[in-house]
Amino acid sequence: MSNQIETHIDVKLENRDQISVLFRYVLIVPVTIFAFSFAPGGAESLSLGMGVIVLPVLLAIVFRGVYPSYALRFNQAILELSTRLTAYAVLLNDNYPSIEANSSVRVIFPEVEGGKKLNRLLPLVKWILAVPLYIVGAIYTIYALIMLILGWFAIIFTKDMPQVVAEVLFGTTRYWNRVLGYAFLLVTDEYPSFSLKD
Repeated sequence: MSNQIETHIDVKLENRDQISVLFRYVLIVPVTIFAFSFAPGGAESLSLGMGVIVLPVLLAIVFRGVYPSYALRFNQAILELSTRLTAYAVLLNDNYPSIEANSSVRVIFPEVEGGKKLNRLLPLVKWILAVPLYIVGAIYTIYALIMLILGWFAIIFTKDMPQVVAEVLFGTTRYWNRVLGYAFLLVTDEYPSFSLKD
């Protein structure tokens, strides 16, 4: 099993629903409002503005060497919800984002064994160590936005999304999930890869 967050999305390339793609950003509003309701504001608001438990986890790891199981389950559920929203928003599939877990989008956390596998002091500096990841991620995000526009037009006019567009959009989603897992969710001490392919 990998020591990074693994993201699996059932990507649909052919015979896409042109009407839902045309109105995608109107249709997504209700689930987005639901997801944003978890955001307490401040530093703990991550990934589409949704709140994950960061500070209590950091304190638990540093002072007790424990990753609270309830926080792990909550963070995984929030990241899966965020990933379902992202998959729908960036046109990777036509499955309306469910507020419950489903098999079309899965986010798998590495085994943390209650925090025993994690370095107790590294959480204090991970967010700083991740600065190069943020810079590369910003470049990937700009690239993904350009590909999203191309993909949107391709689906509207041909009902198909080009494979290369899907690879960039999916790769960028996976990349940001790995960065979040390392720097903020604190589920791994392994530095994430800069690649879109992993």
